[in-house]
Amino acid sequence: MQYEWQYQVRSQQHFWTLRRNCVLTPAQLAIWFISLSAVTLGIAAAFAAFGAWMVVPFALIEVSVLGAAFFCYARHAGDYERIEASPGRLRVEASHGASLRVEEVSPSWVRVDYRGRSREPIVLVAGRQKIAVGRFVPDHRKPALVQELRGALSQG
Repeated sequence: MQYEWQYQVRSQQHFWTLRRNCVLTPAQLAIWFISLSAVTLGIAAAFAAFGAWMVVPFALIEVSVLGAAFFCYARHAGDYERIEASPGRLRVEASHGASLRVEEVSPSWVRVDYRGRSREPIVLVAGRQKIAVGRFVPDHRKPALVQELRGALSQG
C-alpha cells in the first residue's frame, strides 16, 4: 500500500502529515458504486424479464455487500495523522473513521520511543501520557521519522 508523508519546516515549526495514498476519493467511489449497481441491477432486470426471477435477490445481495465494502473503504479513505512540533508545544491530531483525537504536550518532556519491531508504532512519551503515531508509515521508513521527530524535539 502506498503512503503519503509530508514534512515541512517553517522557522522553528515542524509539520508532518501522514496518511494512506487512497486511489479513489469518497465522491469517486460513490460514482463507481452507482455505476456498478446500475449494471448489476440492469442485468438482473434483463434476466427477470425473461423469467429468471431468482437472479434479482442475488443481485440485490451483491449490491448490498458491495455497498457495505465501499462504505468501509470510504469511511477510512481520509484517515490521517498530523504532528506539529514548535518550541512550546507538540500537537498530535489523528483521524480514524469518524473520530478525531487531538493531544498536546510540552515538547521538552517528550521522548520518542521506538524499538524497530515490525508493525510497532512510534510512541511519544510525556510522563504517563503515551501517544502512538506512525500508523501510516511503512516499517522501513519509521527510523527516518523517528530521527526527524527527535531532531525537531531537541530544538524545542
